[in-house]
Amino acid sequence: MDDLLRIANHGHGSLPLDVLAGLTLLSVAPFVLVLSTSFVRIVVVLSIVRSAIGATMLPPNAVITGLALILTCVVMTPTFEVLQRDAIRPYAAGHLSQSAFLTRASGPLRAFMLRQTKARDLEVFARIAHRAADEPAAQAPLTVVIPAFVVGELRAAFAIGVALYLPFVAIDLAVAAILMGLGMVMLSPPIISMPCKLLLFVMVDGWALVCNGVVQSFR
Repeated sequence: MDDLLRIANHGHGSLPLDVLAGLTLLSVAPFVLVLSTSFVRIVVVLSIVRSAIGATMLPPNAVITGLALILTCVVMTPTFEVLQRDAIRPYAAGHLSQSAFLTRASGPLRAFMLRQTKARDLEVFARIAHRAADEPAAQAPLTVVIPAFVVGELRAAFAIGVALYLPFVAIDLAVAAILMGLGMVMLSPPIISMPCKLLLFVMVDGWALVCNGVVQSFR
């Protein structure tokens, strides 16, 4: 509350602009969270695991999203600490203008995204944005960095998802072959394979392994 009061008292003449800028930032905050943090990779991997098991609605979407948000906070904690120290606290104390605040706030997020982004993705979106081909990655605008980061995150999530999907596909094929060999062609294989997949996933503590693996995949 004290931080909000300090922000409100910072520059009485520009208070309407501060309020407008604050409301704008709040409205785009969910998109920033999705597009510039580890949330994309984590939620896609968790969704692929749920699909691979065959339980399309278990865990529910709220649980998947909540777990992805918690893991995102774990991965992004060092970045958020730098953001808090270099941007939020000085701005709340009235030491930064809005433009300086946005510049400092984008720095830690840009550094995190560039660590995960491949150069070829940056080149593709730099070409789309008609930027110079030899432009350093550190000088690339967010309109180039963010889409390159998101594409890279989707690629990494799908690569992890393929590795996680294969054991479950093997179980489906084995169950289907056994049922066909027994002549039980009228019995749907998922009825037998899904309990087997759930049992295997529980025995190997699958959710903990998946969460640990996806968190460790970030640089």
